[in-house]
Amino acid sequence: MEKNGNNRKLRVCVATCNRADYSKLAPIMFGIKAEPQFFELDVVVLGSHLIDDYGNTYRMIEQDDFDIHTRLHTIVRGEDEAAMVESVGLALVKLPDVLNRLKPDIVIVHGDRFDALALATSAALMNIRILHIEGGEVSGTIDDSIRHAITKLAHFHVCCTRSAEQHLISMCEDHDRILLAGCPSYDKLLSSKNKDYMSIIRMWIGEDVKPRDYIVALQHPVTTDIKHSIKMFELTLDALISFNKRTLVLFPNIDAGSKEMVRVMRKKGIEHHPNFRAVKHVPFEQFIQLVAHAGCVIGNSSCGVREVGAFGTPVINLGTRQIGRETGENVLHVRDADTQNKILQALHLQFGKRYPCSKIYGDGNAVPRILKFLKSIDLKEPLQKKFCFPPVKENISQDIDHILETQSALAVDLGGTNLRVAIVSMKGEIVKKYTQLNPKTYEDRIELILKMCMEAASEAVNLNCRILGVGISTGGRVNPREGIVLHSTKLIQEWSSVDLRTPISDALHLPVWVDNDGNCAALAERKFGHGKGVENFVTLITGTGIGGGIIHQHELIHGSSFCAAELGHIVVSLEGPECLCGSHGCIEAYASGIALQREAKKLHDEDLLLVGGMSVKTEETISAVHLIQAAKLGNAKADSILRTAGTALGLGVVNILHTMNPSLVILSGVLAGHYVNIVKDVIRRQALFSAETVDVVVSNLADPALLGAASLVLDYSTRRIY
Repeated sequence: MEKNGNNRKLRVCVATCNRADYSKLAPIMFGIKAEPQFFELDVVVLGSHLIDDYGNTYRMIEQDDFDIHTRLHTIVRGEDEAAMVESVGLALVKLPDVLNRLKPDIVIVHGDRFDALALATSAALMNIRILHIEGGEVSGTIDDSIRHAITKLAHFHVCCTRSAEQHLISMCEDHDRILLAGCPSYDKLLSSKNKDYMSIIRMWIGEDVKPRDYIVALQHPVTTDIKHSIKMFELTLDALISFNKRTLVLFPNIDAGSKEMVRVMRKKGIEHHPNFRAVKHVPFEQFIQLVAHAGCVIGNSSCGVREVGAFGTPVINLGTRQIGRETGENVLHVRDADTQNKILQALHLQFGKRYPCSKIYGDGNAVPRILKFLKSIDLKEPLQKKFCFPPVKENISQDIDHILETQSALAVDLGGTNLRVAIVSMKGEIVKKYTQLNPKTYEDRIELILKMCMEAASEAVNLNCRILGVGISTGGRVNPREGIVLHSTKLIQEWSSVDLRTPISDALHLPVWVDNDGNCAALAERKFGHGKGVENFVTLITGTGIGGGIIHQHELIHGSSFCAAELGHIVVSLEGPECLCGSHGCIEAYASGIALQREAKKLHDEDLLLVGGMSVKTEETISAVHLIQAAKLGNAKADSILRTAGTALGLGVVNILHTMNPSLVILSGVLAGHYVNIVKDVIRRQALFSAETVDVVVSNLADPALLGAASLVLDYSTRRIY
């Protein structure tokens, strides 16, 4: 505090309006309370906290042992548009007296509720600094307008995602006053380990209910289209009744239209239906356990698209109330929920599935960042806000340590010999790399992957890197949708029908993506290499085997059975040598490292390999390196073998040109430099005139496998629309 010129404690007023914002504010309040040498905390409670119909949720604040300084009854009943406006007006009348008495240095306001707008307006007009939590997000209703209005009134901003941060910058907010911290509720979500969750399920759902076999429903009115949201709620209840699973239904919030939604519940007898339990409020710690072990969460609450992703629980997001939010792949959107059948279909699609845990909205360390941010506030600085109008600076990283974290990925490369893990930054910098020999058995391999990933994730904190997820590059045929290795190459044993996503996601609480090493090489080129900005290109890996990836119209091609881009198995000769795949005449049988090693051994056995200037130790294994060295020293037979291999590769490229017509071919791997000129020559001689103009280049990426695995994480789009 002294370094910022503050000679006294910072007096912080936290104002909470409802059960939802308290779940985000409570972790911050606990953090402030735990540091009395720096802060004084005053708690103001208003809004629906104080209404019996909405559960009198102020009691949970008292149960958390917080002293409530002021209770303000600010809600005008009626639950329509006029009542919301009148409630804002009533709050504006009552708040000045409270703020005059408290004289806080800063008021912490959360989110996008109409009560929060009254708080921010009052504090701004009374020259009190405002810290706004969760600004910059996009949902899809009037909440957007309220949220952005509070942003313009607030002096400091705590946001949860990189996109939200960029939205705030685009809204001309001072970047030095924006903290990308993550959502405070994730601090509790990711540290919550209640082994007695079954007692919570029995308490709220029923004695005979099993985990993953019930639904949590939470739906609110959409104030910009109340009639449609009431109709959609009616259809949702009908679908849930037909689906015939035990369901916990939480009452809607206090927005306009909520009274009509409650009438719909009672009209359908939900409160007395044997499959349903309707409640006004569930304590947040217990709510966490209920959604973590639910078979599905349905509705339009922000908790469905934000908090529930931390557990990988399937979510059905109905309507447009949250349609603009970033989501994990666990969320299925039903934008036009205009028929019972659509909602019922979505329930059949989602119920009982499990998805990777998502950390889009936080990593469990938001509160320490926020407290550090609060301590950095200098009360001697001018109160007047400054707006930073365009152009927005391109480099958005900060010079202060509490927001200097680098967005990064954990990249895993499973090779035939080595297992490598790296921390890779958004710019493609390999921050740190770990290498071990790849174990021969499945159990040892999985154990080592988890150990190396956990070590890297732990080290990432010290390196100021925030890990967004894990990307895995492996040989063989991969189903990237499920994260499963279907069939492996012969170089990696016990590696077929292997679910890589689940154990790693469960252990690290991070989303996990898996793809074939050739596809990963293509993704690396698209993001960091020669393929950046190129619409159609092909990458060929020339190493131990021959692989590749195809980018068509900027997208990676997987094929109907995930077998696309097996470029090493293009047949270029009907009478050629046998390939490891069992066929004859494949490119890989001519041009791979294994093929060259085979030919080098033949020459060596016939005493035709070594020439002047070469020597091989008795215990040394003959490899492709010796063949290349012999060719460079003038061995005509070695040179002929290399030219044949390059010609086979070139003929394969010609076939690719005539099939895909890419504008660029990128040769990657240790043998690429030896083949590139031969391939170009074959194209000139064999390709159709219209395909001759293709560029053939050697990759300039030092480690395409790791960079490609990282790009699986860094470029992944999580939104799904139904």
